[in-house]
Amino acid sequence: MGHQDKGHFAAKHKGHKINETIADRIRAMAVNDAVTCASAHRISKELNIPPSDIGIQIDLLEFKITECQLGLFGYGNGRKKINPEIEISPDLDDKLKKAAADGRISCLACWDIAGQLKLKRIDVGSACEKRNIRIRPCQLGSF
Repeated sequence: MGHQDKGHFAAKHKGHKINETIADRIRAMAVNDAVTCASAHRISKELNIPPSDIGIQIDLLEFKITECQLGLFGYGNGRKKINPEIEISPDLDDKLKKAAADGRISCLACWDIAGQLKLKRIDVGSACEKRNIRIRPCQLGSF
């Protein structure tokens, strides 16, 4: 769901209810009804629950997720923060080719590659964009 769906994020999760423990942590991290990707993952780690559960709770609260760590969304007016001029190393190119199936790669796989190669996550996101590799699914359920 995109910015045009603001105010209707909860509709994706019929049958789910707000968990007040999680919701309290989200509210504490939120600024202007928005939670950064990094903050959502911090909550996930602190509460020892999957990021997808945090994403559901953010949606149920009708909050936005901003500042995707791969640079794909949430950087002012819903824009990406991608470096189209990124130099893609042979190691990164090889790992992306191996991990991408049918032109797609998961957010988690991108994070793993960034960790293995000691790269910034946003650089892996930029490389995927440059190579026309679609990143899906998002660990938080944003896409």
